[in-house]
Amino acid sequence: MSTSALVGIDIGTSSAKGIAIDPGSGAVLATAESSYAVSSPQPGWMEQHPDQWVTATDEVLDHLRSEVTELLGIGFSGQMHGLVCLDAAGSVIRPAILWNDQRSAPQCEALESGSGLDRLVRLTGNRALPGFTAPKLLWMREREPDAYARIRRICLPKDYVRDRLTGGHRCDVADASGTLLLDVGRRRWSGELLAELGIPAEWLPDLTESGDAVGTVAGVPVAAGAGDQAAAAVGGGIIGPGPLSVVLGTSGVVLAATDRFLADPEGRVHAFCHAAPNRWFVMGVMLAAAGSLAWFHDTLLPGVAYDAMLAEAESVPPGCDGLVFLPYLAGERTPHFDPQARGAFFGLTLGHDRGALTRAVLEGVAFALRDCLDTVRATGAVAERGRVSGGGSRSRLWLRTVASALEVPIEIMATDQGSAFGAALLGGVAAGVYRDAEQAAAACVRVTAVVDPVPAWIEPYREARSRFRDGYPALRSITSRPAGSPEPPSGAR
Repeated sequence: MSTSALVGIDIGTSSAKGIAIDPGSGAVLATAESSYAVSSPQPGWMEQHPDQWVTATDEVLDHLRSEVTELLGIGFSGQMHGLVCLDAAGSVIRPAILWNDQRSAPQCEALESGSGLDRLVRLTGNRALPGFTAPKLLWMREREPDAYARIRRICLPKDYVRDRLTGGHRCDVADASGTLLLDVGRRRWSGELLAELGIPAEWLPDLTESGDAVGTVAGVPVAAGAGDQAAAAVGGGIIGPGPLSVVLGTSGVVLAATDRFLADPEGRVHAFCHAAPNRWFVMGVMLAAAGSLAWFHDTLLPGVAYDAMLAEAESVPPGCDGLVFLPYLAGERTPHFDPQARGAFFGLTLGHDRGALTRAVLEGVAFALRDCLDTVRATGAVAERGRVSGGGSRSRLWLRTVASALEVPIEIMATDQGSAFGAALLGGVAAGVYRDAEQAAAACVRVTAVVDPVPAWIEPYREARSRFRDGYPALRSITSRPAGSPEPPSGAR
């Protein structure tokens, strides 16, 4: 049987994933994956050689081509923020510095010192994080001046791969939003910030919208694509106000699409361009969502099956009789932006068993997602319902917990391919199969089930969230006190 397909490729942190979909229904026709390693030459450093991505992409494309008759369009998504530096000949100067690399924390502190935070939010809509691209460049200038002097072009991970296949030097505005060099509201590079940081504008790629065709591979149109979160939003049909992306992956994300640029004055959420023209999104991020449950299981219950562990949590009442878990195992972003935040259980009694501990973890993550949602809504974004993705979405108990904590219905989608699925839809836009991302989503995005908030859980969760929110400042007052320092006066906090 003849099959025509759209292909999406996601350049992830550990592998390149590919998907081929039917352009009429969005049905998945084939998938492929090729893995690669992450190097950590020093603690907190995370690097990859960009040619690993190219090799993996070639393998994925070859497999998908063998599974379908005809490719109509190709789109790319990928890990955001990574720094790829090229010399005058277009050769890679050093391994790419990835989104989860922490070496540029001192440069971020310098960028935000004095009135720096206010200036960054005004110019870019975001604050400085070690994951972002600009602080990495500043680190290279200070620590690797010889390599820095050779730079003639910089690009982001998925753009390096796409440019190798199609030629050119381009970046979509959605992915460019995570560089800390883009005027997100105006969808253009910030000349003011580039001048202030001393970064040559000619190093930067030409900007484009995500669904624009930027070249071909064997005659097949290729879209510019988008960063992973923007592409996943397209794949979930989250393009305009109303639906909300709720990601229960290793980290957690709450993302709301907007029809105008919105930003938090304190920079507590990310404000990025969307993959659809004249659309933006605001995104709250927590660092240990499903990662918290994995830590709990692997550390305390390694011999217990996840299903059995979650079954024990089913019998525990909402609110866990006062037991609270703070999921700040890797620090936290939204709403605290505190890399020194720490996790904790508190409120333990002799009456709490391991089922209660498990449920407290589920609830703690849900309450942290609610913190993200409240911060996103505070910008003016609309969030009427959630659309869930990520490994944690396989637990119906966790979905009921999240729906009840967020107090919005949670929708389950037909596919959990996320970023690659959205990239394939953008490939369809570039190929002219769809007029725009909205039409692509209308044709291919399907909701298969809805998990509503449990009415009897809402009030207990409101009370439990109050205890949860009291936990961070109380614990911070302890963990931030230097060892050996005197205790604060009685009653101080």
